[in-house]
Amino acid sequence: MPSLNVNGKNITVDAPDDTALLWVLREHLGLTGTKYGCGAAMCGACTVHVEGNPARSCVTPLSAVQGKKITTIEGLSPRGDHPLQKAWMAEEVPQCGYCQSGQIMQAAALLQQVRSPSREQIVRHMDGNLCRCGTYGRIVRAVERVVREGGV
Repeated sequence: MPSLNVNGKNITVDAPDDTALLWVLREHLGLTGTKYGCGAAMCGACTVHVEGNPARSCVTPLSAVQGKKITTIEGLSPRGDHPLQKAWMAEEVPQCGYCQSGQIMQAAALLQQVRSPSREQIVRHMDGNLCRCGTYGRIVRAVERVVREGGV
């Protein structure tokens, strides 16, 4: 059985190696914060971190993440008080909220790589994570707020 490290816990799952990580997280582990959007790695709703890098879990097979550190939105901050989560609320980013866990995970990856990104770097890094409600300006402001308030 495949062995994973999800949100700091070592886990074995009974699933075929070609099962998408998204479905292992949601259906086998009950971590439903990661969302299914398009199933083709085009929207970003399913973004998680694999070894600290953003990955589209809808197209990532279980075989590709065995033994690797996986972080979901639930593992970003178990209490939901990560600086990005706080900034998301302060900037009133969520409308329907469906894409937001993927947006936050994408932004968190940027802030792990670049402590004080420019507006242009934020926009470029977030490109590809789609928001049907069009809250892109608020998303950028939320990331800028985190940087302004001392980062992560």
